[in-house]
Amino acid sequence: MKYIGPHVSASGGVENAPENAHQLGATAFALFTKNQKQWVAAPLTEKSINEFKARCQKYGYSPDHILPHDSYLINLGHPEEEGLSKSRAAFIDEMQRCEQLGLNRLNFHPGSHLNKISEEDCLKRIAESINIALDKTEGVSAVIENTAGQGTNLGFRFEHLATIIEHVDDKSRVGVCLDTAHTLAAGYEFRTEEDFKETFTNFEAIVGFKYLKGMHINDSKKDVGTRVDRHDSIGKGVIGESPFGFIINDPRFDNMPLILETPDESIWAEEIKLLYSLTNSPINV
Repeated sequence: MKYIGPHVSASGGVENAPENAHQLGATAFALFTKNQKQWVAAPLTEKSINEFKARCQKYGYSPDHILPHDSYLINLGHPEEEGLSKSRAAFIDEMQRCEQLGLNRLNFHPGSHLNKISEEDCLKRIAESINIALDKTEGVSAVIENTAGQGTNLGFRFEHLATIIEHVDDKSRVGVCLDTAHTLAAGYEFRTEEDFKETFTNFEAIVGFKYLKGMHINDSKKDVGTRVDRHDSIGKGVIGESPFGFIINDPRFDNMPLILETPDESIWAEEIKLLYSLTNSPINV
């Protein structure tokens, strides 16, 4: 079964996120557990934690279908000690928030070398940051999001993801989130059935579907290999509708959160219905 929903607002408290998702007809959702533009936020209150859990139960949202996202400020591969320490502390806090909310995964952008250290050293530093966070938390997996490859961001090659995973000690608590817009912009073509098969055969060989813990389902304003991150609404960008049908009808993407990060929130409910309508499109994977 496919579980689809957007990255909803948690304005006014995390407990509002399940309510906002339910109103859109979502079967999955993403959220920020704190203000994504601030390094430090007030701790979650017991009231917010209890109401979040109660509303998830009320609307049938399992932790397996919720994909919280960390702050965009965090760079777990930061080349300088001050920035690295600050990022690691913030990431641990985000992991602990997920732990408090009963969530089992946290999605994050891996990090950037800022042209100050090598890619290899940055990837190993990201893995070290993950190891530190896993040692200080329980039950929450670190889910690495692939990137479009803008600037000095790493994670745009499947090999980057595999290298990070290789250096994580507890591989039962590390995973990957693939963003469709990022995947295309990074240079992976999947818009025809043949290209879709080839790209995900390569993903299986290099990373492995056992590590896939979620996806971001976005169309793209920018074409393949541009390494520019610009999301678009489903069917309105250069990806088009058909490739999303490949995903919806592929059992390898079952039972994980498929999250919309498309720019027009006024049509999220329509996009959820559109994606479900693609069920049973013919594809032999």
